[in-house]
Amino acid sequence: MTDVGERMFPYCYVCGQENERGLRVRFEAQPGGGCRAEYVARAEHVGWPEVIHGGLLFTLMDEAVAWAVIVAGLHGVTAKAEARFREPARVGERLVVRGWLVDPPRRVTRARAELRAGSDEGRLIAELDAVMAITRDRPR
Repeated sequence: MTDVGERMFPYCYVCGQENERGLRVRFEAQPGGGCRAEYVARAEHVGWPEVIHGGLLFTLMDEAVAWAVIVAGLHGVTAKAEARFREPARVGERLVVRGWLVDPPRRVTRARAELRAGSDEGRLIAELDAVMAITRDRPR
């Protein structure tokens, strides 16, 4: 799946491997659908001292739901999203972000993402519920 992203989105701020100022996060398809990625929070992304800015956490989750759409063989954009921030993420902390479709794919479908500390079962940092607008069947 990463090669799809490298081909389609080389300069994406989150997943683009050619974006020198980007996060360069690599999302991988998961068995049974959805996607997963890891990211180590960096000091330049703080809001409060040592606490990662909520906008960056939102961005990681938004990217995860977008990749969930791609894993399903579709292309789409986030039409609406609601995030809940549960715990702070700290500089240097390994973050695990997962995204998946809640509904079967259709023109407008619901997706969800979670951001956890350290592992898939780690402390829940944030979660996002999104409505995805499907724009075409297959990524090009």
